[in-house]
Amino acid sequence: MDLMSSAIYPGFACLTPSSGLMASALFSVPITDPVAVFLTILAIMLVAPLLFERLRLPGIVGLILAGVIVGPNVLGLLERDDTIVLLGTVGLLFLMFMAGLETSLDDLKHSADKAAIFGLATFSLPMILGTGAMLLLGYGWLASILVASCFATHTLLALPVLSKLGLMRSPTITTTLGGTLITNVLGLLVLAVVVKAHGGDLTLGFWLFLIPALTIYTFATLWGVPKLGRWFFRRFGHDEGAEFIFVLATLFVVSYAAGLIEIEPIIGAFLAGIAITQIIPQLSPLMNRIQFIGNTLFVPFFLISVGMLIDPLILVREPKSIWIATVMIGAEVLSKFLAAWGPGKFMGFRFPNIMVMFGLSVAQAASTLAAITVAYKIELVDQLTVNGIIAMILVTCVASPWITERWGKQMKPHGQRAVDDQSTTQPLAKRVLVPVANPNTEDNLLQLALILAKTAKGTLLPLHVLSDKTGPVSPEAKMLQNQLLAAAETIAHAAVTKVETIGRVDDAIDRGITRTAAERDASLIVCGWKGYSTTRENFFGSVIDNVVRRSHVPVLIARFRHPVQNTCRVLLAVSDREISSPAFKQTVVLAKTLAAELKATLQLIMLVTHSGGLQLEPKSLGLSADVSIQQVRGNFVKKVSRMLQMDDLLILTASTHPSYLLTIPAIGLEPEAIARTHTQTSIIVVHFPVISC
Repeated sequence: MDLMSSAIYPGFACLTPSSGLMASALFSVPITDPVAVFLTILAIMLVAPLLFERLRLPGIVGLILAGVIVGPNVLGLLERDDTIVLLGTVGLLFLMFMAGLETSLDDLKHSADKAAIFGLATFSLPMILGTGAMLLLGYGWLASILVASCFATHTLLALPVLSKLGLMRSPTITTTLGGTLITNVLGLLVLAVVVKAHGGDLTLGFWLFLIPALTIYTFATLWGVPKLGRWFFRRFGHDEGAEFIFVLATLFVVSYAAGLIEIEPIIGAFLAGIAITQIIPQLSPLMNRIQFIGNTLFVPFFLISVGMLIDPLILVREPKSIWIATVMIGAEVLSKFLAAWGPGKFMGFRFPNIMVMFGLSVAQAASTLAAITVAYKIELVDQLTVNGIIAMILVTCVASPWITERWGKQMKPHGQRAVDDQSTTQPLAKRVLVPVANPNTEDNLLQLALILAKTAKGTLLPLHVLSDKTGPVSPEAKMLQNQLLAAAETIAHAAVTKVETIGRVDDAIDRGITRTAAERDASLIVCGWKGYSTTRENFFGSVIDNVVRRSHVPVLIARFRHPVQNTCRVLLAVSDREISSPAFKQTVVLAKTLAAELKATLQLIMLVTHSGGLQLEPKSLGLSADVSIQQVRGNFVKKVSRMLQMDDLLILTASTHPSYLLTIPAIGLEPEAIARTHTQTSIIVVHFPVISC
């Protein structure tokens, strides 16, 4: 099994005879100048997708076919050397990593039964049909089982298509991703067993090592990586470069560790994505950078490198391989379709959803190349088998993105958690005003505002107010204002969010905020909060108090004690008297949106004020069935305080007091009491103006 780690890497070109006549007729040697090689690849990345999209074909197909044309088997413009292999390998790992990033553990838990059904079906049916087909062609049992394991596994080539269509978090895709994890692990385990059996090394010691090692590895990845990541982001969360390098290092460390226990690195990359997605908000600048670099650079490298492996003229030189290839393609396509159609019908999916499952799971590349390379090197299969596998890879790599895009456009994205809430969140977060004072201390505040604005496809309004009450504004203060707004604008652009920076001079900070909200038609104000009020502020009113009392739009008052991406649990604490109010419904939507984007669990704490228990169903409150509702009585502050844990985000609603009670904080006594006793807890207090209630 030590050969598996190099299965899709150097040396595969030697398995297929090169079409040297055509290449040598046009070019004496391949391009070797590093600048020219990189320029050629960039030109392919730019031109091929645009050309094929004009032809109404997926851009992925263009990249694969371009790799075929410029590769060593056709024009011979580029040689599949160590550099191409290295970048292609990185692209493959990135592809699986981004698939994991789009799959949260909660999603897998919710779809665990469906993923298990599909995973077992898309593994067993190709194994049965594939083994039978290869036996009919005269192959031995071990060779037939190994080739069938190539049919069982698949590569998620069409994921970028689904990402563009906005379908990545639908139940259909979550089921397919979970099934992919199951079938690829089982398929690679079959490969390991067959190789050991062929070499006479299938002993009890092999099983005693593999099963415990795989169990420990999976647990260490899914439990240890989030723990380490939260610690790292807590210590170095303000260094964007360090965050990105940490994510890359996690990807390659986990992938390398997979090879050490004799499983494919792509499985490790997928698990790394599932682990790291728990601590990176989906709409954050960091997530955007990862996806942008992966989709525009590394994944295209992989697709081009796959195309460079394919020799389309091999079917002409070896006529018998046409029959073998036809049988392989027929068995693989039929078994994958049945594996998607049967479970899809059983799970109640519509036909377009079933076709998307089929389109995703039909593509063969990474694991297939790994398996057949190992089999060829140990002389378990012959050259004709390799030729047939290459033909199958060519057909499925072209068909997969086309089928996925063709039917993906007909899917209904009804299963996406965040999308469900967009129509309700949009009026609240259409234009989010966030005052900024210091880019270091306001980073979490901006992240919160960005999540809300981007979820609602709204606009971020960073504001900095300078007061001229004591005299003219100095040039230094004006320069600092420009720097702060430029930093906020950069963060918003990194998250691909509309932004309008606002620099203002006013006679008071609070008046500047409320006047700007009215003038710029803000729908929400997000303010920072230190968590308490001094005696003077209680008597004369703090900036927060004055903003809350004067604002005609909702205000979020937030205090963060840890990076927002470290949030593990969102606690919404309210009184039963608030259930029927419109403000409660909007607060629930806010809590659901934050929990979904932060990959955190949501829990509702309900203070019961009258006798008898309430029969509350999550669905009646606008919550999903898995949300825990805990009813408490007595002292609200003490009850909530006992439930708080590290990395919680507590959401409270502001109490409404008469305007003449100036000695009471505008947000109420309870939020401040909790904030004072839990200085390390992140808190958001939601205030709706009286006219909204």
